[in-house]
Amino acid sequence: MNKNNLPIYFSLAVIFGILIGSFFNGNAIGFTSFSSNAKNELKIKKLLNYIQRDYVDTVNTDKLLDDAIAQMLNKLDPHSVYIPKENLQAITENMQGNFVGIGVQFRMIEDSITVIQPIKGGPSIKAGIQAGDRILMADKDTLFGKNISTGKVPKFLKGKPETKVALQVYRKSTDSLFTISITRGKVNIKSVDLAYMINDSLGYIKLDRFARNSYREFRASLQALKRKGMATLILDLRGNGGGFIDIANRIVDEFLEDEKRIVFTRNNKNEITESFATENGIFENGDVYVLIDENSASASEILAGALQDNDKGTIVGRRSFGKGLVQQEMDLGDGSAVRLTIARYYTPTGRSIQKPYRKNGDDAYTSDFQQRVRSGELSNKDSIPVVDSLKYTTPKGKIVYGGGGIIPDVFVPIDTTSYMNNFYFIAITNFAFEYVDRNRRQIAEKWTLETFITHFDSDARVYDEFYAKIKEFNPSIKTQKILQKYLKSSIANEIFGDVGFYRMQHKDDKMILKVLELENQQE
Repeated sequence: MNKNNLPIYFSLAVIFGILIGSFFNGNAIGFTSFSSNAKNELKIKKLLNYIQRDYVDTVNTDKLLDDAIAQMLNKLDPHSVYIPKENLQAITENMQGNFVGIGVQFRMIEDSITVIQPIKGGPSIKAGIQAGDRILMADKDTLFGKNISTGKVPKFLKGKPETKVALQVYRKSTDSLFTISITRGKVNIKSVDLAYMINDSLGYIKLDRFARNSYREFRASLQALKRKGMATLILDLRGNGGGFIDIANRIVDEFLEDEKRIVFTRNNKNEITESFATENGIFENGDVYVLIDENSASASEILAGALQDNDKGTIVGRRSFGKGLVQQEMDLGDGSAVRLTIARYYTPTGRSIQKPYRKNGDDAYTSDFQQRVRSGELSNKDSIPVVDSLKYTTPKGKIVYGGGGIIPDVFVPIDTTSYMNNFYFIAITNFAFEYVDRNRRQIAEKWTLETFITHFDSDARVYDEFYAKIKEFNPSIKTQKILQKYLKSSIANEIFGDVGFYRMQHKDDKMILKVLELENQQE
């Protein structure tokens, strides 16, 4: 933001505040409410005309208007936000859980777009694109040797459904250069990162988001694990920032008996909307552990709170983020949108888990994680703040608290031993790709995921090769152990995708180990 334009921003923000006030205090609903107030509409038009015609410097009024709207929303609450038209498509795709394109995970390696993994079920994998392929051209656009930023790559690969794009590809494993035509199509953005059986009776599902396709993926994974004998589920919501409330409700419904309350919301007119479980749940008789952390938010908290308040399962981990505000996306007519807070949600016992915030911007709200570090809450359950006036009781007599996130039933401190300097992270990521890239054929012939987890680099030769590149930085013995584990996980990620990475990390995951401990205590 140009500080010289701050007076203009604030002036526009004030005017838009007046418009917004008249909009939401009026009886009409929708964007047309703005135009019902002719005087205010005229005022904003006049101001913009004055700026365009008379302001001493050249000003991009479109950008000015965008910044003013963002400033105004910043004065409401932390989650009411403006979405510029250039960002709306990506956000919409993420929430819908799909996009139209060729379907590859890629990374810029040196000066080339390098395929990390073709996405399962997407056009690229059907057309024969492989991990390690370099995409040199898309139709007539040269994509190598131009220092194209990662964010600009999709515009060459995405497009309208059923349109074709001709890719010139270099395949290192066969030292071949060829052109392949791919018809763009819908590509699924997966919500379930991983689903597998930890042992004969304990299953695991990691849910990354609550997008439109998330329930379908989750239910399919749940059914598949049940067929394998799952009696107890670990549902991992760590890092899950939320999504659609109705999707969270449908997932919760798989665990709760008919007519159990899941969540309710209250708007500015004190109108209450309730959601209840149906008789359709397929895991009502199973046990469940829900893993949460400080980055589990919104729909994740609805799910955890609904199960906790209905005395279903066990919540394991650390206090969740504390987002209890409901947003609705509203079109602004020019390709942009505003995501506006329209209600608060409450868990079945009636507790709000929205953490405190101040209007007009709140630095303390955005720095909440640092505060949790300073207070010791991430390491000690006794440091979690609770307010007696926000104490609630579940049907079976368990004490729960509102006022700022879901407090787990079983606390697991943050794993400080996993901290790794960013230099090492980058070095490992680059080395893992280079190692796999030059050994793809041998790796494909030799390793399955199970054998990789058990036996890969048992003699530490690969790690020694990596360490030789960084030993001048002289990492401690403790750091070396962390590096060795993360290197193996990163190589697994390059070979097997997210499944490989998480399976490697789970070998000494403290929350999963805690669940196994709790399960052993029940035997």
